[in-house]
Amino acid sequence: MTVQNHMGNLLSRERLFRPIVARSPSRRTGGRASTPPIVRRQAPPPRHPQRKPSKKYSLIRDNFTSLEQVSTALRESGLESSNLILGIDFTKSNEWTGKHSFNNRSLHAIGDTPNPYEEVISIIGKTLAPFDEDNLIPSFGFGDATTHDKEVFSFHIDNSPCHGFDEVLTCYRQIVPNLKLAGPTSYGPIVEAAIDIVERTGGQYHVLVIIADGQVTRSIDTKDGDLSPQEEYTINSIVNASLHPLSIILIGVGDGPWEDMRKFDDKLPAREFDNFQFVNFTAITSRVATPSEKETAFALAALMEIPFQYKAAMEFGILGHVTGNAKRVTPRPPPVSLTGRPQPSRQSSNPPAPNEDEQNNVCPICLTNAKDLAFGCGHMTTMKGRCFILASKFLRLAAAPTELRSFGTEGGIRAMVPMSTEQDLRMGIGSMYDMV
Repeated sequence: MTVQNHMGNLLSRERLFRPIVARSPSRRTGGRASTPPIVRRQAPPPRHPQRKPSKKYSLIRDNFTSLEQVSTALRESGLESSNLILGIDFTKSNEWTGKHSFNNRSLHAIGDTPNPYEEVISIIGKTLAPFDEDNLIPSFGFGDATTHDKEVFSFHIDNSPCHGFDEVLTCYRQIVPNLKLAGPTSYGPIVEAAIDIVERTGGQYHVLVIIADGQVTRSIDTKDGDLSPQEEYTINSIVNASLHPLSIILIGVGDGPWEDMRKFDDKLPAREFDNFQFVNFTAITSRVATPSEKETAFALAALMEIPFQYKAAMEFGILGHVTGNAKRVTPRPPPVSLTGRPQPSRQSSNPPAPNEDEQNNVCPICLTNAKDLAFGCGHMTTMKGRCFILASKFLRLAAAPTELRSFGTEGGIRAMVPMSTEQDLRMGIGSMYDMV
């Protein structure tokens, strides 16, 4: 294609998608207060293979020795401002994936020494906080016993954002002792929550930082080349996010395994721009000695693609626009009610990692209740560890007491279910998830 034709196409596209209204709010609310006017395009953008911005939008250099130099490079690369969104993984595997990297402690252990989540939050705060104009950080958790792989909860009961990273850390330390780690692992809910915030702010550029300990859950019967429901949900959300000015940084903490996450980008189909990056915090920080070197090495690895992605959003006409089609997300309240602005505190919450017997005794679907409880967690379990989803209608046995019969599970616990639903139950059997 000639330069003239290429410029002609860009001009045509600019005329076609010129916004009717363009107004940006001055403050972000995390999606709860007044909703800013929606900026709509006259037509949806065409779907096409992932485009590459021009070469002038290069990555920042990698020869830095301090966080200040990384921040300066971000500014020199064209990043004028950035709005941050934070997502924290509270899945059950955090209890044992610190065996090697965190002295056999839970990765969420609260004590005198910062845990990996606190370390990452602090470093990101030091580096990107100067680019966050209003210092408001919508912060969410996912994967606990209230959200599983379907929802997120806000760090504040009114869904208000945290005021700076000091408050993020304070809320985090108060929430951890009051929640129950669960699962499975999916990044779809937190990505959807971030997209909703971007839409509500009129298409302002945001960076979603997800801190997590594990890969997206795959069921043991998922065939090679196929996607688990959690993988499909995550991938669809990331692809949809590329229609918005949103960069996604997934930061891995703990022992891993991380093989699938390193290859995860290859599973993603064509997007408007390359909006996803995985960074292994444990591997990067283990290669350098001093705290300053660790901070600099990690900050560089996590942020080096941000200028490239920011400029790509500008060049492709995504910045400042919204689609009007984003899913409206209403986060759940935090597991503990944080009224007002909490005062900083460090309370002891340092349980040891569970032993193998404890891990094996947990329902492998919800990762919350023990496997030897029939119907206790809404699942049917056997002594073999097989766990099957049981719809809520099967639990209301008293509704038809004269129509009950015994329905066996594979050599394990026998349950009484209505005859009319036995066939439905048989058809629903077959999904067991690993403990990720």
